[in-house]
Amino acid sequence: MAILRRALQAALCGTLGLALFLRGASGAEAPTEYQVKAVFVYNFSRFVEWPPQAFSAPNEPFVIGILGADPFGGRLDEAVRGEQIDQHPLLVRRFRSLDEISDCRILYIDRSESAQLQQILAALDHRNTLTVSDLDDSSQRGVMVQFATENNRIRLRINVESARAAGLTISSKLLRSAEIVGARNGN
Repeated sequence: MAILRRALQAALCGTLGLALFLRGASGAEAPTEYQVKAVFVYNFSRFVEWPPQAFSAPNEPFVIGILGADPFGGRLDEAVRGEQIDQHPLLVRRFRSLDEISDCRILYIDRSESAQLQQILAALDHRNTLTVSDLDDSSQRGVMVQFATENNRIRLRINVESARAAGLTISSKLLRSAEIVGARNGN
């Protein structure tokens, strides 16, 4: 009887251990699409060079803006919390309209702004603002960095011409992992 009891206890402990292991393994969920995109947006601040005159003061905040609906929730805020580029603290701001945008170094243009994309890009023309979006074909329409999802993987399409026109230099490290595109004629 004692042997049976020990065997039963061992089986229960093994089952409990397996259940805890499986629960822990399944608890480590894969990051969501917008968690990954938030980290990308943050990292763009490290792989793009802005001209010195882009900042009016040495400690002016480095603003990452979101125009339109915010698909990131708090994920982008979490990614930049406590970070800085040179002496510039990173800060996330949300804009509901084009008129609200002031000095912004990176601007994520949400899908909700699709109808106004050309107007937005025209308003930002020759400003030192890196434009980012996941709108279809947005890089060919003048957005500098487009997120494109292919086979459940996020790919980057970069319009180097648009970045150069804004006075920005994109690191070759970032360009190596991206598809380089140009603007379509007739936009």
